[in-house]
Amino acid sequence: MSDFTGRIVVVTGAAAGIGQAVCQHLLELGAIVGGIDRQPEGIPEGATVLIADVTDQESLNRALAGFAQEQGRIDVLVNNAGVSFVGTIEDGSDEDWLRIFNINVLGYMRSTRACLPYLRQSKNAVIVNMSSCTAINGLPERALYSASKGAIQSMTLAMSADLIAEQIRVVGIAPATVDTPFMTELANRTSDPVAKRNEFHRRQPTGQMVQPEEVARLVAHVAHPGALSYTGTIINIDGGMATLRMPA
Repeated sequence: MSDFTGRIVVVTGAAAGIGQAVCQHLLELGAIVGGIDRQPEGIPEGATVLIADVTDQESLNRALAGFAQEQGRIDVLVNNAGVSFVGTIEDGSDEDWLRIFNINVLGYMRSTRACLPYLRQSKNAVIVNMSSCTAINGLPERALYSASKGAIQSMTLAMSADLIAEQIRVVGIAPATVDTPFMTELANRTSDPVAKRNEFHRRQPTGQMVQPEEVARLVAHVAHPGALSYTGTIINIDGGMATLRMPA
């Protein structure tokens, strides 16, 4: 299942990391892609640049209206825009919690609200919500981020139940540590970036971080019109992190 010719796709957080890789891969498969981000730099060439902020419903509505009306529908929404937070339950202020949830959780809600009228025009509509393995695996100093991703998983299942009668599929994807520029930035904040990157690799039983392109290929698989039975589920792509217990 690889042909996306003519499929109309919207990806949030399209300028870097997973979102950028998803845009690039689906473009290569023939999709018509609208990439949403706050700035155009990094959105792959060939995608329609849609400038919007997921914390602002009106900006999303405006960005999507022209693109969706021109295309006549949206077939796939990939909710991916998000931010991380490193710290324990004591480290994040109330403002930090509200900010992270406003972007990571409410951002998905706003993007979905904006796209649903156009998804309903599709004969095979799919919403893919990017979650994280941290939703169900306790990692140190990830309390706030993990809580937001847990909320996304719960929301994904509820959305699927709400939309299944309209034949709109909703799927969650839960990667482990993905080798994105953000992880490089985190490593560079330490006294030994190489050692820190090796630590990130060792989190996964495979001994390596997940690559953004791997996640992009999984998105293409579950969002394909032939993947009709993928809905109401969270799919791990985590190098065995959720299920394997390896000897020290």
